[in-house]
Amino acid sequence: MKKLESNTEELIFKSAIAIFHKKGMAGARMQEIADEAGINKAMLHYYFRSKQLLFEAVFKKAFMQLAPQIHIVLNSDDALFDKIENFTDKYISFVLENRFLPTFIIQELNNNPDFAADFFSQAEFPKPTKFLIQIEEGIKNGILRSVDPKQIVVDMFSLSIFPFVGAPLLQKISNLNEVDYNQLLAERKKHITSFIINAIKK
Repeated sequence: MKKLESNTEELIFKSAIAIFHKKGMAGARMQEIADEAGINKAMLHYYFRSKQLLFEAVFKKAFMQLAPQIHIVLNSDDALFDKIENFTDKYISFVLENRFLPTFIIQELNNNPDFAADFFSQAEFPKPTKFLIQIEEGIKNGILRSVDPKQIVVDMFSLSIFPFVGAPLLQKISNLNEVDYNQLLAERKKHITSFIINAIKK
């Protein structure tokens, strides 16, 4: 019975991600998610009493899948430039599979600050300790320009996430259809890596 419940919950999560990706939080309906999962609405409400609770559960699950990966990348024994490449690859690949996540974070910070504050106060965020030390050592050894290591971390996240948050605007400005824009997003893995490395190395 427990395995059946676990499989059903996983099916609900996958279906919710598909609908949230297509319709967003505001446009999604519980009936659509139930239909996508192939279950009735009563069963969906058995697991999650409301769309908001389901959305929050999906967000928590997605975030807790990404955060450990980023922590491992930033604190591995890899060389600094390899870490930058691995970060952009992991981060962008993950968000391409969870397109709702960046917009959801912004929405929740504005519309549901209590949930956001509570979640972020408990969540285990990636700690870029070793990554920051490597940048400092690179500066001391004359390999890197004199830069604030924390600015590099902000740059990596910002350059990776904004094209997803600002997708409707950027897609219009770029005059790209959805398929071509998604290709552009995938290509940013190499672009961001190259951009940051060239900006900080001597």
